[in-house]
Amino acid sequence: MHNDNSLMVNPKIKNIVKNLPLRPGVYIMRDEEGNVIYVGKAKSLRKRVSSYFRHQGFASPRLRKLVETIADISTIRTETEAEALIVESRLIKKYKPFFNIDLKMNERYPYIKITNERFPRLVITRNKEDDGSIYLGPYISAKDVRVLLRLIERYFPLRSCKAEVRPDKRRRPCLNYALGRCLAPCAGLCGETEYRERVDDIVLLLQGRSSELVERMRKRMELSASDLDFEKAARYRDTIRAIWRLSRQRVPTSLQEDLNAETWDTLNQLQEILKMDTLPWRIDGFDISHMSGRETYGVVVVFEQGVANPSLYRRFKIRTVEGIDDFRSMEETVHRRYQKVLENNEPLPQLILIDGGPVQLEFAKKALSDLALVTIPVISLAKREELIYHSEKELPIRLDWADPVLQLLQRVRDESHRFAIKSHRRGRGVRLTRSRLEDIPGVGKHTAALLLSHFGSMKKIATLSPEELTTVKGIGPVLAKKIVSFFRGEEHEPETEA
Repeated sequence: MHNDNSLMVNPKIKNIVKNLPLRPGVYIMRDEEGNVIYVGKAKSLRKRVSSYFRHQGFASPRLRKLVETIADISTIRTETEAEALIVESRLIKKYKPFFNIDLKMNERYPYIKITNERFPRLVITRNKEDDGSIYLGPYISAKDVRVLLRLIERYFPLRSCKAEVRPDKRRRPCLNYALGRCLAPCAGLCGETEYRERVDDIVLLLQGRSSELVERMRKRMELSASDLDFEKAARYRDTIRAIWRLSRQRVPTSLQEDLNAETWDTLNQLQEILKMDTLPWRIDGFDISHMSGRETYGVVVVFEQGVANPSLYRRFKIRTVEGIDDFRSMEETVHRRYQKVLENNEPLPQLILIDGGPVQLEFAKKALSDLALVTIPVISLAKREELIYHSEKELPIRLDWADPVLQLLQRVRDESHRFAIKSHRRGRGVRLTRSRLEDIPGVGKHTAALLLSHFGSMKKIATLSPEELTTVKGIGPVLAKKIVSFFRGEEHEPETEA
């Protein structure tokens, strides 16, 4: 007996679904004519796509019609579900698939609105108006919005009352201030500059720019610690941890429009040329700089969505290489960079670009292999001929000089070269002006000054025990041990941040 609810699945589709990865990405469904009929995102491509074919019947006639029309499925792998959301949005806007009715009706989804006021408020709305306010979104998932709002309410609270704010120090702040949910600008307890800084933090969070926000928080934490305001420093520390936890679990990202069409096409072409599994959302570029073999520095610059992000740049003073040896200096720089990334559970790039030729590439590959990071694509770009050497290809790739892919790689390479030269010059200047104590992790100018004032000289400090060092205010047991280890040669100069 024939069951009207049964569904015959094309063997070709069955085979495609069976071989999909259990990784995040975007799936693109096409009909017999090759037209894109549906685009979706998934935390696990295989699980999500296979769910379409497990049902014997569908409550929605539209869903049944979709499944019956599918003739082919292709996918784009991404590193995270957040990246998949951006890709999904871009493809839907490009192809306008018939079955993506919901996403084409953007007005149905909520925006997070930061009002255009002297002391802005945060509001959820489904209508985007031309009123001077900042709108972020639209957000597909209400769960994403709730997660963001809980984080903002705890760590970045703005005022929630609708009354016009006229700061008056005679005014008593409301209960929200006592609960830590408002900065009380109405009572004159917060100025416009501080309040606007809080708004800027929220915008970075909502735009998914977690690394940049963490960098801002880290600088404030260090400044508070140097001023001996340890309670404030602890609040910044807790905020940083909360941001990273959110980033590692799932970065709620809106349908961002900041990735323009030209950059989007270039990243797609780069992925195709290098046969990458994922779009190169993040590219790390490396270079080396020295002067006659002295004071050699290795640097890394970071490009996100085709744009440089200087807040993530890092420089390393080479420790283990004697004389002029760019190859081993590159190996040390790459190794130290990603060793630190792995230790701190920070995001990895989708592509690594080395300034140089095939030999530099081999030394970079060795550093990555030592850290078990062999799955990250790594290439080098040689000057003059501008040949692209690939870790997985025997012959170099030659692109036309007008090719936007080559121009993007050149921008990354040239920026790493510029930053390497700048770092070298800065390093020489810093060496002449700073105390060696500041080379110790956790010791800034303020702490170094306290130590020198208390004990008189570097020579004296080098002979002290951890217990003797802790007699100085602000020097705890952990920092004291670091100082002792530094002078005993057990710890060397750390990486120096830009």
